[in-house]
Amino acid sequence: MPNLHTTTVELFPTAPFDFAKSVAFLGEFMPAAGEQNLDRMQITKATRLDGVTVVFRVRSTGTTEAPHLMVELFSTDPLPADLVARLSQRIGFFLSIGDDLAPFYALGQADPAFAPVIQQMHGYHQVKFLTPYENAAWAIMSTRTGMPQAKQIKDRFVAAYGDVLEVDGRRYAAFPEAHDVLGASITDLEQVVGLMRRAEFIQSASRAFATVDPAWLLEADYDEVKAWLLRIKGIGAWGSSFILIRALGRLDRLDAPEWRLMEQVARRYSVPRDEAITRQLAAHYGAYQGYWAHYLRAAG
Repeated sequence: MPNLHTTTVELFPTAPFDFAKSVAFLGEFMPAAGEQNLDRMQITKATRLDGVTVVFRVRSTGTTEAPHLMVELFSTDPLPADLVARLSQRIGFFLSIGDDLAPFYALGQADPAFAPVIQQMHGYHQVKFLTPYENAAWAIMSTRTGMPQAKQIKDRFVAAYGDVLEVDGRRYAAFPEAHDVLGASITDLEQVVGLMRRAEFIQSASRAFATVDPAWLLEADYDEVKAWLLRIKGIGAWGSSFILIRALGRLDRLDAPEWRLMEQVARRYSVPRDEAITRQLAAHYGAYQGYWAHYLRAAG
């Protein structure tokens, strides 16, 4: 294969930032299993932006209290400066490098049941889905479906509509952009994702994310974004909350606590597994409710 072009950029996370915990989280994150190389405490993974497939490699050259990341971008053609900037922004957002954990930690230290979680997870910044479209597709694929089967569906979907780039002898598959799927017929989608209803949901999500302004998803009023997500076929209360937190970093609400979170809350706080109780405990964390929930899930 032809030589790849390499572009190097630097990222400066907000301390504390423990890159090892980001790597460890990805190593156990089933929706992305097998999609990246986590060798030698670095992350190598593929993404697509504006029809261009890029493999990025992130490694830490700093410390938890003085974090510094070096990022290599591998591509078949030279990358324009504006695309490099947007890719850097995507990678930084994926790793939540701009999140200021200090106010969250202050709230957590005042919560005796949660303080041990803060100690265990210190320096971990939420690792998101690379794109909201991928998160939405996963929400659709995993609804009423076992995790291993959902991952098989996702892998077929990526093989059908995504792209692959080889770096250092390993092929990295990039999840498709919404535009990549627009030309697929509902019959073709059904053959890939297994059910007509699921195909209709994927088609609805593809059309929605192909036309929405990504900046609007991040900056618009929370309720407006939630209402927009709920208009996508197959995205309900849980799916919209999932995407708002895990792809968009909208952490100030916990609209639909799911079963596994309530299990963790019941265990950590010695309370019944109950949605109302979970919401009440989350309210203490204000704008960091999503982080509280994510830490509980990630800490196990």
